[in-house]
Amino acid sequence: MRRLFAAVLFCLAASAHAVEVRVFAAVSLTEALEEIAATYEKKTGVDIVFHFGASSLLARQIEQGAPADLFLSADEAKMDALTAKGLVATRTSVLSNTLVIVVPKDGGMNITSPAQLTNVRSLALAEPSSVPAGVYARMWLQKLGLWERLASKIVPTENVRGALAAVESGNVDAAIVYKTDARIAKQTRIAYEVPRANGPAISYPFALLRNAENRDAATRFLAHLRSKDALRIFVKHGFLPVSTSRSDSS
Repeated sequence: MRRLFAAVLFCLAASAHAVEVRVFAAVSLTEALEEIAATYEKKTGVDIVFHFGASSLLARQIEQGAPADLFLSADEAKMDALTAKGLVATRTSVLSNTLVIVVPKDGGMNITSPAQLTNVRSLALAEPSSVPAGVYARMWLQKLGLWERLASKIVPTENVRGALAAVESGNVDAAIVYKTDARIAKQTRIAYEVPRANGPAISYPFALLRNAENRDAATRFLAHLRSKDALRIFVKHGFLPVSTSRSDSS
């Protein structure tokens, strides 16, 4: 009995002192990161705790002192802002993505050209003034000369998943989202895929934060996210690895 009691105490103590890495990550990375972390946790015993959301919101929380070890952003601008404030220790551009137009799976309009978006009654975008997916979509529409013609039809959402959900619920006619998000939706279909060469340069930089509490464990997990095994999972979920990564230290 004493041995059993001692074993229980040992397990409780070990659990209480488990290493934890807190990761603030763009919501579009959710499924891929959860799959990567599940294997990593079993292999290392490190707990990976995710906080998913729009990169703009996460960056603001980090600025305000939210406890985070890593920040995985969906655009360089949010990372640039944190770097300028001295909050980033190291950063590396890891992934890219593409945009697509999605419509309801049943009864949605056929779109063979972006100009046909002028025929929709409503178009959902992640908040186009701040959230990366929405900013990218706005940039693309501006490049095509369609933004002003569509501005009155835009329905802004909290993040890219919100834009996708707006189509799935039937609240809007279409949305511009990441291809990776469109792949997991069951009630929508891709009506038009933005050619990578014609779309905005989408970049996901990953960073170790200067105030990381678990710096060593976070550094190891960040390195794992750039490994062949992790990149294979990202690619499986539709992401594109950045061929020439940008690495900065500050």
